[in-house]
Formats: sequence, structure tokens, C-alpha cells
Amino acid sequence: MSEKRERRRQHPRGFSLIELMVVLVILGLIVGIVGPSAWRRLTQGQKIAAKTQIQQLEASLLSFSTDMGRLPTTEEGLKALVENPDGSELWAGPYLNKMKVPKDPWQADYVYTFPGSHNNEFDLYSKGQDGQAGTADDITNWE
Repeated sequence: MSEKRERRRQHPRGFSLIELMVVLVILGLIVGIVGPSAWRRLTQGQKIAAKTQIQQLEASLLSFSTDMGRLPTTEEGLKALVENPDGSELWAGPYLNKMKVPKDPWQADYVYTFPGSHNNEFDLYSKGQDGQAGTADDITNWE
């Protein structure tokens, strides 16, 4: 009998239910405090990335315009930066490094219209996180 008691003493017992609950409550508090801050930073980073991509696309569109003497039509869109839209010998592209039009940080296409209704030359924007045009989270080249 004393041998059984010694074996029990040699093997430590597991955590009590109270100890596990305390750890879970602490983890929940940490996630509750840190989570929203991390989410805001992620969202802010996506907005900055979209604005940077829009600026790069604007520069590529201006290079296209310099070579071709015009901007792409709305129908040609941003695809004209990677494919010669009309077989013109003036086209000196591709005007984008990866030879494909990038998607915005939310994996949607950028919207390009020429002539622009908000900008003097052309409108270029991302519909933002909500995917809806004309809402407050849109990232545009006119603001």
C-alpha cells in the first residue's frame, strides 16, 4: 500500500479546473485588448498599400500616354499597360513590372475610367474593404 502512495507522489497531478479557467480568462483578456489594435493596423496597412499601388498605376498610365499620345480608353482599361491594345508601333510596354495588372489588397480589380469624372484626366480607385463603390473606404486618385 505504501508503494502505491509513493508512485502517486512521483507523478505530478494535472492542472485543476480553476487554474485552467484563470489561464483562459487571461488569454481572453489579452486577445480582447490586443486584437482590435492589430486589426486597425492591418486595415491601415492595406489602405497604404492600395494608395501606393494607385500611384504606381498612375505613373504607368502617364508613361503609356507619353508613348501613345493618349490614355487608355475605359474599355481598354489597365490591361493596356501590359498588352498592346491596338497593335500600335508606338506602344513601348509592358508598363508594369510583373506584366500583369495587380489586384487591390482585398483581391479586387482597380476601377479605371477615362475620361474621369472626379479627376481632370482619369479616375482610378479601389472599392476598399467593403467592395462597394462610392463608400467612405474607397481609395482614390482624386483625394
